[in-house]
Amino acid sequence: MTVPGTGAETGAEDAGADGAGAVTGAGTGTGTEVLRPHAEDAFAGELGALARADDRPRPARWRLSPWAVATYLLGGALPDGTVITPKYVGPRRIVEVAVSTLATDRALLLLGVPGTAKTWLSEHLAAAVSGDSTLLVQGTAGTPEEAFRYGWNYARLLAHGPGRDALVPGPVMRAMSEGMTARVEELTRIPADVQDSLITVLSEKTLPIPELGQEVQAVRGFNLIATANDRDRGVNDLSSALRRRFGTVVLPLPATAEAEVDIVSRRVGQMGRSLDLPPAPEGIDEIRRVVTVFRELRDGVTSDGRTRLKSPSGTLSTAEAISVVTNGLALAAHFGDGVLRSGDVAAGIHGAVVRDQAADRVVWQEYLETVVRERDGWKDFYRACREVSA
Repeated sequence: MTVPGTGAETGAEDAGADGAGAVTGAGTGTGTEVLRPHAEDAFAGELGALARADDRPRPARWRLSPWAVATYLLGGALPDGTVITPKYVGPRRIVEVAVSTLATDRALLLLGVPGTAKTWLSEHLAAAVSGDSTLLVQGTAGTPEEAFRYGWNYARLLAHGPGRDALVPGPVMRAMSEGMTARVEELTRIPADVQDSLITVLSEKTLPIPELGQEVQAVRGFNLIATANDRDRGVNDLSSALRRRFGTVVLPLPATAEAEVDIVSRRVGQMGRSLDLPPAPEGIDEIRRVVTVFRELRDGVTSDGRTRLKSPSGTLSTAEAISVVTNGLALAAHFGDGVLRSGDVAAGIHGAVVRDQAADRVVWQEYLETVVRERDGWKDFYRACREVSA
């Protein structure tokens, strides 16, 4: 089942930004000084409050009911007054389809362009459903089949021979044994023959261990969330057999400029606090400019619809906008007067847009001269960008 992107109010996906759709809050934390707590630790208070208030039916081994999982993701207020902060802001139906898919025996595939909060959403889904988001396989071109299956403790293997004591279960195997939710990031980055090792796991709910003549059978509660970047089509496309094992949800980019501005502002403020950066009281104008530039170049047309534009090779996602503004805030804090200005974001925008020095540079220069230069109130932005581009 595929849910097309219908537009979302969304906020970043990599280490620095969680993507369109992702909204982070202060959480309740664990009191430690880790740079980025796992979702189940950062929002333990909210998860606990939801569990206490949740009187709806829960699937086997789920920490919360599907309704409570959706509330955790989308935000709301509980009868005792506890406010649940939104983790993902977007079409409610997308979240409902994702949660209901996990409540069946079908795995979930979150698909979207970079920066649409696929990783963020998968982490929070696993945290809410299983209370553990760490059963993770990171997909790369070098991911081996053992990452989905198991490895061996070679010291025990040599000393005692093959046996269950010498076997080291991988995240998927652990999730099957314990009825938990496993996560696979960037599935299409993984070689096709390694991807297909998931077919038996997802269809038969078993993982053979031929060396021991045994198998691991999934217990109730087991499921798997995978993410894939639809810009990677053609890298390692999923086989039709594997694709059928997933219910697919397509995560959209923000529907409106104001929604994207709100997400970037909120996320930058949160990241600034975590990095001990001073607030940018007058930074909203620069944030709006960054978002406008990204949206216009991404869409290939100006916001008023009058001028067609060439698009650069990069994705210009919400996550990248968050990174550009956060870096600009750091410049303003450490090398300026603390107020976010055009000069603080110009270099970041240039770096995000001009990935291909030949083609993208032409696109950027044309946009500056035909759009930015003529736009009222953008003279300082134009000068800052021209200075960086020179």
